[in-house]
Amino acid sequence: MNQFIHRIFVPVILFFTSYIIYSQHWENPSNKYLSSYKKYVNATCPVKKNNIKHFVYFARDRKEIKEHPFLSHNAFQGAQIMYSWKELEPTKGEYDFSVIEKDIRYLQQFDKKLFIQLQDATFGVKHNPVPQYLRTKEYNNGAVQHIESKKPIGWIAKRWNKRVQQRFALLLKELGTHFDGRIEGINLQETSINVKGMNNSGFSEGKYVEGLKANMFVLKKSFPTSVTMIYANFMPGEWLPWEDKGYLKGIYTYGETIGVGMGAPDLMVTRKGQLNHALAQMHENTFSVPIGIAVQDGNYIGKTGEDTDYNESKDRGMLRENIVPMLAAFGKDFLKVDYMFWTNQEPYFEEDVLSCFE
Repeated sequence: MNQFIHRIFVPVILFFTSYIIYSQHWENPSNKYLSSYKKYVNATCPVKKNNIKHFVYFARDRKEIKEHPFLSHNAFQGAQIMYSWKELEPTKGEYDFSVIEKDIRYLQQFDKKLFIQLQDATFGVKHNPVPQYLRTKEYNNGAVQHIESKKPIGWIAKRWNKRVQQRFALLLKELGTHFDGRIEGINLQETSINVKGMNNSGFSEGKYVEGLKANMFVLKKSFPTSVTMIYANFMPGEWLPWEDKGYLKGIYTYGETIGVGMGAPDLMVTRKGQLNHALAQMHENTFSVPIGIAVQDGNYIGKTGEDTDYNESKDRGMLRENIVPMLAAFGKDFLKVDYMFWTNQEPYFEEDVLSCFE
């Protein structure tokens, strides 16, 4: 009996002893970069001039560029402005780029450049970004709503639908014909989408990946001279580092292969979600293509526009530490970006950003 107990319990004791020793040394891989920002918290103003090209992001508020303080500031190369697909193609095959022409001419007066963000997704249910002709049976309605907590939060073009891809490709080609070499660059919107409620839309993870790559290919072919970029932040169906299907990494590899730059919205240096996805891809790899990061709404106080506790009108009046020098240092040394896009959010842009750049 004693020999039986010895044979059974000694291995069990050894197993638990080994487990305890192992667990004491185990590091959660999702925390890999959680403290990386601390290296840059002592960065101070002014932000020293370097090789990064800084642009001011105006979203769709293009009229805000008029007489804006950045126009007389040498640290900023130009404005990043969002233009929606339906605005640029009001009817099928008929394109209207007049607003882009106006913005280029205005910026040129101040020796500034335009960086286009092409909108095919929105984060407001009132705004569908695709042209009316796409919202038909021929294109399976062209766009689908993002659904979150059983409520619609916006719209996204069906990037996985081949007929929608074909129309988007024609738009890119037309834009390239008019603006390649005349603008600093053009970027496609973020890859992150909420796939809930898309069961009847023809969506699949594989089709989505291929649709993104198809858009990237046409983008580069249409703009061989100006900078091309896609905001690749999250991909449906995976969550790094635990669920890695190679989707996001594959997009970054493909961009490097065909010459499309890689970027992301939301420079969130303390959030594991951002750190383990886009920011990790930028930090861990060496790129020959341009790399960009956007400081968007809420980022100046460590939040994003989707945070449930984010209240812009309330938070903007809070006492705060200026984290712009830390963000700039993180972008330069940790991410090694070529472009930074600073959102024109007040009072943060004028009080924190402009005051920090030489």
